[in-house]
Amino acid sequence: MIRKSLFLGALEVILNPYGKWGFLKSVVRNGKILDVGCGNNSPLYTKHKRPDINYTGIDIAVYNQITEYEKYAARFILTSPENFHLEIEQFTEKFDAVISAHNLEHCNNYKGVLLAMIKSLKKDGKIFLSFPCEKSTTFPKGRGGLNFYDDSTHINIINFNEIIKILKENNIVIDFSVQQSKPLGLFIIGLVLEPISRICNKIAPFRTTWALYGFETIIIGHKTETGLEI
Repeated sequence: MIRKSLFLGALEVILNPYGKWGFLKSVVRNGKILDVGCGNNSPLYTKHKRPDINYTGIDIAVYNQITEYEKYAARFILTSPENFHLEIEQFTEKFDAVISAHNLEHCNNYKGVLLAMIKSLKKDGKIFLSFPCEKSTTFPKGRGGLNFYDDSTHINIINFNEIIKILKENNIVIDFSVQQSKPLGLFIIGLVLEPISRICNKIAPFRTTWALYGFETIIIGHKTETGLEI
């Protein structure tokens, strides 16, 4: 399972360099990373891709993790939805990078979480955000995650411009942003697999259906003292 995931992860870096794993590759060596909403074996896969990094994960439950998930994290924090942003606020300028991959749409207080993540970054620290695009509320339903409402735990439709504004107001320089990510390689594969995806009523492997429709919003930035690049 791990070898297969590492292969797919390496392929994703090539096909989608601005995705989560492409971002992880850009983090400084031996850097400290905060993974916000770290389900789906993220500690395991992150440490296998970057064994040098110091990994802290935070979530509200142990979601889809292997039995020994904690051994891959220097620290693994479980907290309540109400205290989620408060736990992150305890870290001030501690991390070289923060990853929030499809987390904000689940948060009780997503603005508080975003501000806490920014606060936790060191100067020059990097932030990666991904979440369903606003248009995903109109995408076909029943494919297992193509329409925003397919996931009953989604509670926030995140506005792209609002997030950009908050980041810029809090000294984050935007390095890359796209409201509907459609990396060419994944888009083409998604286009080829779309008839099968429709028949099976499922997302095509490797989230290529996401790329075809532009399901995912991605924002990458880094922290400065003024929010302006010198």
